[in-house]
Amino acid sequence: MLCTPTTTTALRSAVVRAARPSSSIVARAASTHAISNPTLANIEKRWEGLPMQEQAELWMALRDRMKESWTDLTLQEKKAAYWIAFGPHGPRAMDPPGESTRVFLYTAIGVGVSLAIFATMRMFAKPAPHTMNKEWQEASNEYLKSQNSDPLTGISSEGYTGKGQVQSPPRGH
Repeated sequence: MLCTPTTTTALRSAVVRAARPSSSIVARAASTHAISNPTLANIEKRWEGLPMQEQAELWMALRDRMKESWTDLTLQEKKAAYWIAFGPHGPRAMDPPGESTRVFLYTAIGVGVSLAIFATMRMFAKPAPHTMNKEWQEASNEYLKSQNSDPLTGISSEGYTGKGQVQSPPRGH
């Protein structure tokens, strides 16, 4: 469980709504006493199975204990606090088996569908305009030079070495 302000606020509100405050972990941890070892035992294995209410209560109790001197925390409390904050659960849980295969498969399907749509559109497209051939574009270059177009850096500039308007193969290809 991440310790963001939103998460902390949500956990705090869940603790406030607790139905049994007298027996809750928070009530016991409100004092300076350590949280009982049976409560923290095997927390790594039990955490995902705990109800959200109990997860919230336990985290809030540990958070309250950590506000005091950390030398007062038991080793079990330190381990539990670290595991709850940084353990592989929730958003940090391991991916389920086969997740990489599914991602690859769906990506390949998406690319395949995109290629099929592209090929279909190209099949039914009109032919290229008559201006899309090398001869027309070379004539456009000559016209631009005669008009002294872009004399500083472009086609009419001194020492220009670019292709100008030419971008297509010769007619008939």
